[in-house]
Amino acid sequence: MAIFECDIPPRTIEETGLSESFLIGLTAKVINEIGTMTPADIAGIIKLPKLVCRQVIDLMVKQNLVESQGLETQDIKSDIRYSLTDAGRRWAAEAMLASAYIGPAPVTFESFCLQVKRQSIANEEVHRSELDRALSHLVIPPELVPQLGPAANSGRSALLYGEPGNGKTSIAEALGRCFQDTIFLPYAMVVGNQIIRFYDETLHEPAVLPEDAPRYDQRWVPCRRPVVVAGGELTLDKLDLSFEEKSRFYEAPMHLKALGGVFILDDFGRQVSPPQEFLNRWIVPLEKNVDYMSLHTGKTFAIPFDQLVVFSSNMMPDELGDGAALRRIYFKIQVPSPTREEYLRIFSEACDRTGIQYRPDVVEPFFRQHYENEGIVTSGAHPGFLLQHVKAICRYMDRPIELTTDVMEIAWKNVAKSKRRGA
Repeated sequence: MAIFECDIPPRTIEETGLSESFLIGLTAKVINEIGTMTPADIAGIIKLPKLVCRQVIDLMVKQNLVESQGLETQDIKSDIRYSLTDAGRRWAAEAMLASAYIGPAPVTFESFCLQVKRQSIANEEVHRSELDRALSHLVIPPELVPQLGPAANSGRSALLYGEPGNGKTSIAEALGRCFQDTIFLPYAMVVGNQIIRFYDETLHEPAVLPEDAPRYDQRWVPCRRPVVVAGGELTLDKLDLSFEEKSRFYEAPMHLKALGGVFILDDFGRQVSPPQEFLNRWIVPLEKNVDYMSLHTGKTFAIPFDQLVVFSSNMMPDELGDGAALRRIYFKIQVPSPTREEYLRIFSEACDRTGIQYRPDVVEPFFRQHYENEGIVTSGAHPGFLLQHVKAICRYMDRPIELTTDVMEIAWKNVAKSKRRGA
C-alpha cells in the first residue's frame, strides 16, 4: 500500500496559488457566517495554516475590514479574536454575490492536475492474491478471475455483461476494493475564478495516515481510491459540471469524483438515453484519458480522465453500440450464469446467512424441475430472493421457517425468470 506525495502546507498567501482578494472574500464570508473568530478558528474552516490566516487577517486589518475584540482567554499567549467592521460586512456581502461558497479554500486547477497525475490508478498494481481476497465472498467460475485481473490493472475500461442477477455489479465493486493505495482529493478547486466543489463525503472514504506521514496541505483529503456507482438514474447532463444558480459555485459530476478510482455504470443500457449516446460522450475520455468541461462563462477546459470505468450490462456488446464505440472499451468480459454446482453452493451459503437450514433433498429436485427440465436460466440472485419469500410465506402460514417443496413452489411464482435461448 502506497501513500502518494501531496503538496506541503503553504507558508504564504502567494504559495496558496490564490489571490489576496479571493482569500479576503472567503475569510470575510466565514467570519460573517460564524461571528467573532481567531485565526486558528478560521484556519480550521478554510483549511489553510494559521500562519497564512494571520497574513490574511493582517491585510484585512490594514483595510479596516476587521477589528480586534481582545484576547481569546486571559492568557497573554492566546489568540486575538476578530470581528467584521461595517466595511468588512459589505465586502462579505459582495463576495457572497460572486459565490456563496463557504468552506475549505480551493486548490488551483494546475495543482489538481498534477496530483491526479502523481496518483494515477495505473501506478497501482493488482495482484492475484488481492483479487482473490476481494472476490472471496462471491461464487464465480475460476476461469473468470484471469480475465478480471488484467482489466483492473489496465486502469482503462471494461464491460461486464451477461444475464441479470449473476453478480456483475458485485464483481465490479470487488475490483474497486482491490486497490489499497491512499490518494489525495481536494475539497474544492478553482478554474477561471469559479469554484468547483469536489470532495463528497457520501462517495469518498477518508483514510487514516500513519503518525510519521509527511505534513500535507490540509485543503486535500487523504482517501482510499473511490468506487462510485451510478445506475439507471444517470442522464447525460449529469456528466457535466452542475452549476447552482443561487449559491453560484459548481459541483463536480459523479464520474469526475471517481478520478483515481473506479467508476461503475450499472445497468448500462437501462438509462433514459440510448447506450450509444453514452459511449459517444465517452469516446474521447476513454481513448485519450482526458475529458472536457464547460463553465457557464463559456470557458471550456480539459481535465484528466484517470479511472477504471466498468460498464455492467444485461445486454450483449453488439446491442450497446457500434464498433467504433465498443473499441474504446478495452475488456469485454462475459459473466456466465451459475452452473448447477455453483447455484447449489450459492443457495447453501444464502441459507447460512439467513439462518435457514439447507436441505439438498428439497433444493436439488427443485433445481432439476425448474432449471433443467423447464429450461429456466439460472441466476445467482434467485436463492436469496426465494429464501426471503420462504420466510414471509412461513410466517403468514404460522409455520416454522424451513425449506419445504410446497413453500418453495409458492415462492417460485414470484421469481422473475427467463428461458434459455433455444429452450
